[in-house]
Amino acid sequence: MVLKLYGFPTSTSTLRVAVVLKEKNVPFEFHKVDPTKGEHKALTFVAHQPFGQVPYIDDDGFILYESRAICRYIAAKYASQGTPLIPTDPKAYALFEQAASVETFNFHPFVSGLAWELRLTPLFGGKTDKARAEALRTQLEAKLDAYDVILCKQKYLAGNEITLADLFHLLYGAVVLDVGIDEFYSRPNVKRWWDDITSRPAWHAVKHGLA
Repeated sequence: MVLKLYGFPTSTSTLRVAVVLKEKNVPFEFHKVDPTKGEHKALTFVAHQPFGQVPYIDDDGFILYESRAICRYIAAKYASQGTPLIPTDPKAYALFEQAASVETFNFHPFVSGLAWELRLTPLFGGKTDKARAEALRTQLEAKLDAYDVILCKQKYLAGNEITLADLFHLLYGAVVLDVGIDEFYSRPNVKRWWDDITSRPAWHAVKHGLA
């Protein structure tokens, strides 16, 4: 049976999974769950995702939620097809997990915070906390300075081959650029890396949302 992806068409977490499915050439059915209608809190949804958050997958009866966990599962299950995204060599795998942790703790909190303050808060009728947004941007600047050091020595965050860790940056990186926070292009190594990962066909296939 074809894998089913349940999520919202433009959700960053849903698109995180979708780009990996595309990289791995895995066919999937997309099932829209609309949070604006409360569908993510419906009993039929929380029966599979108890936190009421998108996305989750149904892979022939195997239910899995949390987008990064789903991406790891897809990359491992379909290791022999599409782009290799998780190294098998122990040292290379350790460097991949290191890079994935860097994204989780040194990138995601700042870009997701900026997305919330500059896009989502106004969208829901709130008022942007300008002081918080500025503090988040300052922190992001320092983190990307470290990225530039890492990327002056290697092509990608875990070495010279692309991994999930790189792809995980696409979603919120695109959002913060869209709201006018450009901290990528003033750093030459970050710019080169960002141009590389955003040029991939899998990203172009999903970046505007799923139908």
